[in-house]
Amino acid sequence: MSLLKLGFYNQRFHLLRFIPPQSSNVSPSTFWVQNLTNNNTTNHSSLSCTPRINPVIAKALRTEAAATAQPIKMVKAIRVHQLGGPQVLKWEDVELGEPKEGEIRIKNKAIGLNFIDIYFRKGVYKAATMPFTPGMEAVGEVTAVGPGLTGRKVGDIVAYAGNPMGSYAEEQILPADKVVPVPPSVDPITAASIMLKGMTAQFLVRRCFKVESGHTVLVHAAAGGVGSLLCQWANALGATVIGTVSTKEKAAQAKEDGCHHVIIYKEEDFVSRVNEITSGKGVEVVYDSVGKDTFEGSLACLKPRGYMVCFGQSSGTPDPVPLSALAPKSLFLTRPSMMQYTSTRDELLETAGEVFANVASGVLRVRVNHKYPLSEAAQAHADLENRRTTGSVVLIP
Repeated sequence: MSLLKLGFYNQRFHLLRFIPPQSSNVSPSTFWVQNLTNNNTTNHSSLSCTPRINPVIAKALRTEAAATAQPIKMVKAIRVHQLGGPQVLKWEDVELGEPKEGEIRIKNKAIGLNFIDIYFRKGVYKAATMPFTPGMEAVGEVTAVGPGLTGRKVGDIVAYAGNPMGSYAEEQILPADKVVPVPPSVDPITAASIMLKGMTAQFLVRRCFKVESGHTVLVHAAAGGVGSLLCQWANALGATVIGTVSTKEKAAQAKEDGCHHVIIYKEEDFVSRVNEITSGKGVEVVYDSVGKDTFEGSLACLKPRGYMVCFGQSSGTPDPVPLSALAPKSLFLTRPSMMQYTSTRDELLETAGEVFANVASGVLRVRVNHKYPLSEAAQAHADLENRRTTGSVVLIP
């Protein structure tokens, strides 16, 4: 049964409940109504024999019919119904509601592709629900705001990175306090390609380990989305940058991005080469997003009291390491996540603001080398996972 609250009628409070007709001689098209008044008396009658309340019921039915007739907004999105390879990414219709208090609805203009999306697709990280829409970075135009919300308006261009997951969609609902305004000087595709990766680079070189002039740093996957930005940023801070890549083409890009020394790890041992470059002293910090294949070698590259910053695992989860392995050189080991470095609104605005400022000033050059239609996210995942991409990858709805 459905219950309608109609308000006051002739100073009496009415609640109308639709009840299936019990009598066989009543037409199925006749609605029976339970009229609950404020004196707790109950009367059952059909519309045809209750002229006194007919106007109230008619209005209720019109309201109910209008609500029912409102079209449900459907948008296209990528959905994951089971964990696995790129083939589990399905292009489907999904329902989209209206923003609630504290929320906004945005129409995405560009969506950033990141390795964390692959981790969720494969189950390395566990999604909160199943099925789910992947994606943790997007830029879009605000198309609706929730009741009572201030500080955001329809037409604003905003960006977000991190939680909540679900950016692989034409439109989405977001908490208003999770988005940041995009400066007019930064176009949506550039912003979508740099939000998560740029903010990751920011907290890695500015807070997780504070890179300074005179430091020597090692960056794995130096031609990747985050790696490229790390090399540029560390170089701008005055550090000597050593980068590892897989091909000569990627080596050329890493050089352009500020790497002073580039190691093609398929052709030479990066531990030996780092030892040679640093005259056996080692590096202050290693930024390692590769994981299993590079982890032990990365530890060997560090100087005493050096920092091992493992912020990804594209080759798999590293094998467990006993704490005693860190003792000979008093090493620091951390596995940071951007979400813990942008957990407050002030941190988010400060981090994003510094990224956008460095883009505008030219300190950071964004390489959007690959664009795919959102519907072809599976191909984009396959290319990223198999290291067929360089720089940033963007999906276009």
